[in-house]
Amino acid sequence: MSFTRYQTEKESAVVFNDNTTQPLSGLEASQPAPVPGTVQAPDDTTEEVVGIKLLMIMTGIILTCFLMLLDTSILVTAIPFITGKFHSLANVGWYGAAYQLSSAALQPLTGKIYANFSTKWTFFAFAAIFELGSLLCGVATSSNMLIVGRAVAGIGTAGIQNGAFTIIACLKPMHKRPALIGITMGIAQLGLVIGPLIGGALTEYTSWRWCFYINLPCGGLVAALLAFVSIPEPSPKPKPLDALKRLHRILDVVGFVLFAPAVIMLLLAAQWGGNSYAWDSPVVIGLFVGAGVLGLVWLGWDWYKKDDAMIPLSMARQLNVWSGCLTYGFLMSTMFTTSYYLPIYFQSVKGASPTLSGVYLLPSVIGQLISAGVAGKFVAKVGYYLPFSLFSAVFMATGDGLLSTFTPSTSTGKWIGYQILLGVGQGIGLQMPLVAVQNTLPPAQIPVGMALVMFSSTFGGALFLSFSDTIFTNSLRSLIPHYAPNLDADRVLAAGATGFRDILSGQDLQNVLLAYAQSIDRVFYLVASLAAMCFVTAWGLGWKDIRQKPAPESKA
Repeated sequence: MSFTRYQTEKESAVVFNDNTTQPLSGLEASQPAPVPGTVQAPDDTTEEVVGIKLLMIMTGIILTCFLMLLDTSILVTAIPFITGKFHSLANVGWYGAAYQLSSAALQPLTGKIYANFSTKWTFFAFAAIFELGSLLCGVATSSNMLIVGRAVAGIGTAGIQNGAFTIIACLKPMHKRPALIGITMGIAQLGLVIGPLIGGALTEYTSWRWCFYINLPCGGLVAALLAFVSIPEPSPKPKPLDALKRLHRILDVVGFVLFAPAVIMLLLAAQWGGNSYAWDSPVVIGLFVGAGVLGLVWLGWDWYKKDDAMIPLSMARQLNVWSGCLTYGFLMSTMFTTSYYLPIYFQSVKGASPTLSGVYLLPSVIGQLISAGVAGKFVAKVGYYLPFSLFSAVFMATGDGLLSTFTPSTSTGKWIGYQILLGVGQGIGLQMPLVAVQNTLPPAQIPVGMALVMFSSTFGGALFLSFSDTIFTNSLRSLIPHYAPNLDADRVLAAGATGFRDILSGQDLQNVLLAYAQSIDRVFYLVASLAAMCFVTAWGLGWKDIRQKPAPESKA
């Protein structure tokens, strides 16, 4: 059945609400309400895009995802210079927090937007917001302006990754998507790794502002690639004017107003607890209580709205969906945390430069790139994604467990081998939760489902990065006095992850290196446990064949 015929039949089945002339949203109109507790298989009649058109679309979304992940890490090596420029050491935490908070809070809402408006132009809109945020950061004349720019960029990224996987669902039938998802994620993840390298080089040889300006010409290239190609819609959507008239219902504004502050308060409590404030301080306790109360109110509202809610309960309570969200959230949390703390190990404990520490990460990057592409091909042949997720979790847990044995004298062969094992595990499982959720939901619900999965990764990454920072800093505060009792721990910490080498020497330096190594090891204990949780949650992804079914024989 061709897409044109499929779309026509779908449109003819659209019903109207209460005898009005307003069509229902894409989620409501194109699919019957699922029976609670059941799994509704999608009607896999996606029009297949091939040739130069496919190449242009895939290049555009891969480049956009790459820029998004690059933007999350490129600022790391530029922050010391920026704080000196704006005299804003107290605002350091907000340069990353503003980005994460705005992205996590808005992510579920983007699913409703993609479900009711043109996939292509919605993706364009979020990419344009991301570019606007980058421009504001690049021309910032104060620390506050930079923070606002980071928040705007975060709003843009809230819809970019969700849009990328929604577009992939529009391009290929189910059995051909794993390979495209694997390639997209494998290449995009390079942004996390090389971000600090590019940021350091731009800051040193040009200006820190180019850490943001670099997004502008690349964004122009994406616009040129996608502007003149059409992206098929897998399900009918209301006309833009009709959707705008019902925007307050479509977007569930009340649900968003309850949900977003709850998420922000929870992330702030996690970031501030044990660092800026004690865990039992009124500020942290108040944030946790506020997040809990608003979260409960939001759950009640979500139950009341049912399938009109920002996160429909009929979707969220399906085993395959929430298992996919948890698995992807744990997996991406391991990747984010590893990408932050492996460079710290190489630079602080091994004494490598920022550029060389990026080179040292290549074993995991190459392992991930290769295994992601190979796993995508194999799952298309085998048809079942559950075994790949389980193998991925075993490899990741083993690799992260081995990373937790790092010492100042760990040999080159070991840290290369351990990273290869970890990278292969990450690559194997990278796309499996996405495939599982897409294979569970009908086409009209895929945008909302992808938004929920992306939220789990953003929220989980921000949450566990905060926990990792707390573990790391508290461990240093206890281990430095233990190994080097004659040193002032606060002075060593104030010098930074590499600056302590300039103020210490001899046995004092060796003792602090040991404290740093063991503190990083404790972070990898957490990361290994997250990988083990992937093994637990992956069992809910389901055992369902994604291979193309043979067409039924026509009766004479």
